[in-house]
Amino acid sequence: MKGKAYTAAGTAAVFMLALSGCGASFEGSGSKDAASAEQLAMRTDDPWAEVQMQPERAVADASYVDGVYTGTAPAMEGLVSVTLLVDENRITCLEVAQEGESQSRGGFEAIRDGKYAAMIEAAQGSGIDAISGATITTAGVKMAVEDALSQAEAKETAAENEGE
Repeated sequence: MKGKAYTAAGTAAVFMLALSGCGASFEGSGSKDAASAEQLAMRTDDPWAEVQMQPERAVADASYVDGVYTGTAPAMEGLVSVTLLVDENRITCLEVAQEGESQSRGGFEAIRDGKYAAMIEAAQGSGIDAISGATITTAGVKMAVEDALSQAEAKETAAENEGE
């Protein structure tokens, strides 16, 4: 009889301990959080209600003649070409293309995904960071950007000489 009493008492104690963890005795459980979150939302300003201002695009450091310029340079497995639009001294990357880069190279995806184009526009020139696994392709892209921008500078020099 004592064995059954101990077993029943032990089972009851385990059952009570298991159920005690189910109560909403602390913040972070139950419906209290839902009410708190709703009350918090009612008191805070809506960040989406404000008009978001677009930051003004950076301008290139040097002065270039407006136009479309394409520069080329060697990369890991062929030539990389970069086509830039210069408009009011702002550089927009129209295209980054490669000839012969294989999909196994890190630069292939960066060109395809537009990472280089975004970096060129952010830097407003060739001062871009290297992409991991694409060091040689990045160097080729930098040289192609410099080639395109040297064409824009050359036109400026020619235009200045004609005016004299």
